[in-house]
Amino acid sequence: MTQTIPQPRHAPVAAPTAGQPYEYHRRPLVEPDWTRFPGWHHVTRDQWESAQWQRVNCVKNIKQLRAVFGDLIDESFYADLEADQKAMATMSMLVPPQMINTMVPFAPLTTEALLADPIRRYMIPVASDRRTDWPSHPYASRDSLHEHDMWVAEGLTHRYPTKVLAELLSTCPQYCGHCTRMDLVGNSTPAVDKLKLTLKPVDRYDAHIAYLKGHPGVRDVVVSGGDVANVPWRNLESYLMRLLELETVRDIRLATKALMGLPQHWLQPDVVEGLERVARTAARRGVNLAIHTHVNHAQSLTPLVAKAAQTALDVGVRDVRNQGVLMRGVNATTPELLDLCFALQGEAGILPYYFYMCDMIPNAEHWRVPVWHAQQLQHDIMGYLPGYATPRIVCDVPFVGKRWVHMLTDYDRERGISYWTKNYRTSIESADLEALNKRYAYYDPIDTLPADGQQWWADHRDD
Repeated sequence: MTQTIPQPRHAPVAAPTAGQPYEYHRRPLVEPDWTRFPGWHHVTRDQWESAQWQRVNCVKNIKQLRAVFGDLIDESFYADLEADQKAMATMSMLVPPQMINTMVPFAPLTTEALLADPIRRYMIPVASDRRTDWPSHPYASRDSLHEHDMWVAEGLTHRYPTKVLAELLSTCPQYCGHCTRMDLVGNSTPAVDKLKLTLKPVDRYDAHIAYLKGHPGVRDVVVSGGDVANVPWRNLESYLMRLLELETVRDIRLATKALMGLPQHWLQPDVVEGLERVARTAARRGVNLAIHTHVNHAQSLTPLVAKAAQTALDVGVRDVRNQGVLMRGVNATTPELLDLCFALQGEAGILPYYFYMCDMIPNAEHWRVPVWHAQQLQHDIMGYLPGYATPRIVCDVPFVGKRWVHMLTDYDRERGISYWTKNYRTSIESADLEALNKRYAYYDPIDTLPADGQQWWADHRDD
């Protein structure tokens, strides 16, 4: 007897297609032409691909920026930038040529285009970017995650039960305006007198190793700063080899935005050879070695970045992952996030891992997004990327740590206050019996609240 195959209850019918909310189009990576900038008109490829040339020619002030842009940018932009640096900037200016070259990469460079550019918006903030009503949230703080409070040795933060953050130094090859460690990293600015590391590096590293030897429950070390690309390679390799001698350490992550901002560093022969020695030792001892970089927009990804990432994988690094930060005007829309993730995963060989909500530091309200917005973004990016390459969007809640944005326990949308719980004690809460029973607050940007919520905060501004 012939069986009839059941037909679907809702058979497709011929009708105009509505299309998808996001349409994927592959975009191969391209290195923008740096000679389009008047100041780099005569720069050769050998110079461009030299880490030393990149470092020497980093832009550190308005005079140097003007020399690069020539007369393509109006003086009004420089006045705007100077106003920000004098009153609002929490980070000093330091931008490698590689990063500047990804600003307005494929269109005429004009003042209007530069002001709208997503890379410029967080690497070279200007006064007109900032909010004038609420430049800072009332509960913003310099060390919003209390990392310094949780130091168990200089530069060693023990926040999670099995993980530590090792800040080896307080400098980077580039300074991002939204830096969560703005209280320590970089040079002081008129707005922020920075903290200083006081120990000699060798003594700081010894203190880290001594603490880890005494705390066998720590299995995961994030080696950061600052940026490990600014640690002389032989010093960094020595530190990593000492970590690998500890049987209790099973994961090591190298945090370096320079994989994107200064890929030339990670392509230097001595660095590549040294990284291979470390990777081989890690593999032999069964330790997971990964690089975590920080890319916030698809424009930042170029063939040189992809080459640096692939080289790290080729010499034995297990994974290269990305931890971006959600920022208004940079990447806080579904198309921008998906474009970035497809470029990371499909073109650069970098795994989209996390997107953090921008932390509650001073003068950052124009970048921050509310929790509900982050939740919507997480919803909207699902189903497009491979599951393993779909990033988690997280809120780093003070005294709590990373939480997926849907993990809140309560949310006052009118006043923009979300409440979170946790399941472990930080290193400063060992005697707090109630730490796991408390609710911890996080605050949305006030300008994103409904009118009644904004009025409530205005009425309580001085509380």
